[in-house]
Amino acid sequence: MLLDLSAPFALIRREGADHVDVYAGPVRSVATLAELPIPALAVVPYRQVAERGFDAVDDGVPLEFLSIETHDRVPLADAVAALPDAPVRTRGPRGFDVSDDDYAATVSRVLADEIGRGEGANFVIHRAHTAQVDGSPVAAALAAYRRLLLDERGAYWTFVVHTGARTIVGASPERHVSVEDGLVMMNPISGTHRHGSGVDLLEFLADPKEIDELYMVLDEELKMMATVAETGGQVVGPYLKEMAHLTHTEYLLAGRCTRDVRDVLRETMFAPTVTGSPIENACRVIARHERRGRRYYAGVLALLGHDAEGRQTLDAPILIRAAEITADGALRVPVGATLVRHSTTAGEVAETHAKAAGILSALGLVPGSGDRPKPVSRVDDERVLAALAARNDHLARFWLDARPAPDALVVPALAGRRVVVVDAEDTFTGMLAHQLRALGLRVSVLPWTAPAWGDADLVIAGPGPGDPTDPASPKMAAMRAVATARLVDGRPLLGVCLGHQILSSVLGLGMHRRRSPYQGVQKEIDLFGTPARVGFYSTFTPTAPADALSTPYGPVEVARSTDGAVHALRGPRFAGVQFHPESVLSEDGLAALTALLLHVLAPVASA
Repeated sequence: MLLDLSAPFALIRREGADHVDVYAGPVRSVATLAELPIPALAVVPYRQVAERGFDAVDDGVPLEFLSIETHDRVPLADAVAALPDAPVRTRGPRGFDVSDDDYAATVSRVLADEIGRGEGANFVIHRAHTAQVDGSPVAAALAAYRRLLLDERGAYWTFVVHTGARTIVGASPERHVSVEDGLVMMNPISGTHRHGSGVDLLEFLADPKEIDELYMVLDEELKMMATVAETGGQVVGPYLKEMAHLTHTEYLLAGRCTRDVRDVLRETMFAPTVTGSPIENACRVIARHERRGRRYYAGVLALLGHDAEGRQTLDAPILIRAAEITADGALRVPVGATLVRHSTTAGEVAETHAKAAGILSALGLVPGSGDRPKPVSRVDDERVLAALAARNDHLARFWLDARPAPDALVVPALAGRRVVVVDAEDTFTGMLAHQLRALGLRVSVLPWTAPAWGDADLVIAGPGPGDPTDPASPKMAAMRAVATARLVDGRPLLGVCLGHQILSSVLGLGMHRRRSPYQGVQKEIDLFGTPARVGFYSTFTPTAPADALSTPYGPVEVARSTDGAVHALRGPRFAGVQFHPESVLSEDGLAALTALLLHVLAPVASA
């Protein structure tokens, strides 16, 4: 394997492959994903999320692509033999750019000020291990790449990409998105078991924090699939993802897609496993707390091409577990931890050290996995398989089962009704739209900034982050105007999560901020006499003193817990639910949604 180290190149080994793909060609920069040519290998920085209108600290890092002029396949053994087997030398101080104590303080602030105030369910905050490479940056990256090929396992891509200005080397465990033969796939990975931590794998698999982390990113990537796949995503898994230093849990999502692959890439920027949920507000939280650019961390490598029939293809792993070395030798290894309501500062600090260990050991900066016995694989362990399978026992079959015939779920009394869903910055509305269409309704999703419904049979005030009692929030004022207008007109209205909170406040109910947020919580509730297992993503909840209330808009029936928290309400031509019927956590969500739709639309049907 001969490489011109002064020219751009990329070496890529895909999971399980017996060869390394070698790409070469000139590198160019473009401003947007739409400008990427096909074929190309793009290196997409995090700042590119601004294309979706989301917040990002602009560090000026370019969107570059390798214009593929040559492509060779080299047997794995030959590639390893050709790569340099030399230590990577560094000089001067090295370590994390944010100290353990400062990172722990940021974790505490995010838990209290963001999750604790209803801004989202989970957030990923990063830090970076930095050093200065002594000698050739390209040679150092190739030496690290050799060790990754030999020592790492379970990586989706093991890669080194040299653009001239920088060299990025790593072993990413996670496919972000791929398109092949019209099938779009995503691969949410979350939950981290650290080898040698003293925690047994079965204990890790039973840990509520680790389970909830995966459920939350599963829901968030289902939102993305709802946008790019014609019928949304179907869930497969969960599985174990075993690597040299860590074991993760993962799902696969699949759906049919006819969109341009550059559109798919743009609409899925970026993975919730490296940002948070809901994604738009997660980007705000990241910018607020990190206050510096992420460079390529949480971005993607994206291989764009065509198959033998001329159809577009895409394969895009997330840029994590990687090192960036600039031409002057500056080394940066960024890592992040997923913060959820169960998080502890010590646990998240330890997770960042563990995630950095793989690439740091390949660079020779910490002891490598080759220095200790490799853990025995447990992917076929019957107890492990049973623990993984049990995670699906109470999830929504709508997302787990193969899609039925197009009209299999249509409810005749709902068929053809026109629904406008007002999106309050949470793309759960995309999943909700798929469920509504499956029931036979005609659906439009509009942003809260432009909620126009005309002669719609039903308006759904949808979910979103934030404090529903905030008097200074334009979004809350707009959502309140939506609910008030529908109530005044006596036209059907359904509120979901934030929409339910707004509806409740217009009706005169109280509002309570939970001490322990219900972010990614599954509960069985009494829904007007029917048991229902449903998923909650909320910090605030309406409260009521009784099961029946009089309001300015008529009598209201309330489904509430013993502490007065209102799970759902219904009145003449309106209803609201604090839970998310569309969530994968809502095992009975579709049945609950159907019953509520029949309730609010019953007057229209009878008229």
